[in-house]
Amino acid sequence: MSAEHPSVLRFLEAHEQRDGAGQIVILPDSAHTAALAAEALGCEVGAIANSLLFEADGSPVLILTSGAHRVDTAKVGAELGTTLRRAKPEFVKEHTGQTIGGVSPIGHPAPVPTYVDGWLARHEVVWAAAGHPAAVFSTSYDELRRLTGATPIDVE
Repeated sequence: MSAEHPSVLRFLEAHEQRDGAGQIVILPDSAHTAALAAEALGCEVGAIANSLLFEADGSPVLILTSGAHRVDTAKVGAELGTTLRRAKPEFVKEHTGQTIGGVSPIGHPAPVPTYVDGWLARHEVVWAAAGHPAAVFSTSYDELRRLTGATPIDVE
């Protein structure tokens, strides 16, 4: 895998357009889970921002959650006034242009309503996928909110 992968290139373009300041890192192996990414980066699993796409009554919703948390779909769905379901791989690909395990918070074909786990603010450096399971980028909670326009939410 290289930075020339189409999904990574779309991420890089979106990152540059939004004046992202983080470092892009290509890992030697894919990191499909927060635990694998944290191990590869030498950071706490809680500093990994998982980009999880859900289906809300047929529409996509992106939740950026700490790798230390699981999204309580009933709770979050009730807060958003909808029913949240884990998106199927085809739905994820359609709405993000990326595959599960490598979904970035930006660089999607069309804007996706985005929410962010406030727990990520506890970490000075946060890592998120950059369009491929082996590509990640560093950011901060504040920058992640700025890049995505995400609304803070309690996911647990």
